[in-house]
Amino acid sequence: MNLVLCLLSTRQFLTAERIRQIVPGYADARTDDAFFRMFERDKNELRELGVPLETGRQSSFDTKDGYRIARQDYELGDIDLEPDEAAAVALAARLWDSPELAGPAQGALVKLRAAGVEVDEDRGRVQPRVGATEPAFAPLLAAVRARRAVSFTHRRSAADGGGEQRRTVEPWGVVSWRGRWYLAGYDRDRGAPRSFRVSRIREPITPVGREGDVTVPDDVDVMAMVRRSVDPPPVRGTARVWVADGRAHGLRRIGRVIGPCVHDGRPGDELEIELRSVETVARWLAGHGPDVAVLGPDALAAAVQANWEASAAAHAVPVAPAPSRAGS
Repeated sequence: MNLVLCLLSTRQFLTAERIRQIVPGYADARTDDAFFRMFERDKNELRELGVPLETGRQSSFDTKDGYRIARQDYELGDIDLEPDEAAAVALAARLWDSPELAGPAQGALVKLRAAGVEVDEDRGRVQPRVGATEPAFAPLLAAVRARRAVSFTHRRSAADGGGEQRRTVEPWGVVSWRGRWYLAGYDRDRGAPRSFRVSRIREPITPVGREGDVTVPDDVDVMAMVRRSVDPPPVRGTARVWVADGRAHGLRRIGRVIGPCVHDGRPGDELEIELRSVETVARWLAGHGPDVAVLGPDALAAAVQANWEASAAAHAVPVAPAPSRAGS
């Protein structure tokens, strides 16, 4: 952040030596090599974040390249969120309970508000939560960000024979699937990609090697890795669902549109969705409220109805007011 502020505050190209004198933190480097390693790392991170870092020289008499950030290229353009999009952003900020993720989520809200976007955190009665309370979560997430291998003790499931094993893994990502967190990466002991449920990983999480040693393959899909490892139940058939026009685009992507269909006077489409799990598909559908209707099978319609009834019951309980502060 200090480097960004420095390069935004000038129209001239600043040499690395000049940046070393200005930017806090660089002066702590004991040697020139240490400084240039820090500087190269920070430049790479800025470029990966999409910050338009320019390289050039002030005149033909200069012997060394300099750096700057053009303000017109860096500044965020106008943001125009639809009401449902703004509500989704607010809910996403609520989604993370862990201290590691709560800060960045709130920071994103601050940036949106600074850009003039109104994000109402009180919109929507349903408040999603994804817990990240496992002790191993924070060090594993830090290892992913640092692109550094880790070693840990993993408790195998009963289906895999139980017991504990020491594993050394090159972490590619930490993702949530069906309410549980998983680490996906390259298992050096098995010599193949593997995923591990975070709740079965015991501390301590020991770093192995240097930061930046781990490279995530370009073609890897971490979420797909986890989905395959969880072994979804066999396909039970298909479900027929009505979806209102212009709604439930996520369902449209995973389903197959059969044709136009009118339901209770509203135009829409009839979709065919693979029914691997009645409970899972019911949760997908219930979240869309009156914009979807189950045409079959009856078991799925009953499961969706049960989800709605449970949600209504959970939010019918009055919330106790927060205690007033002294002097308020």
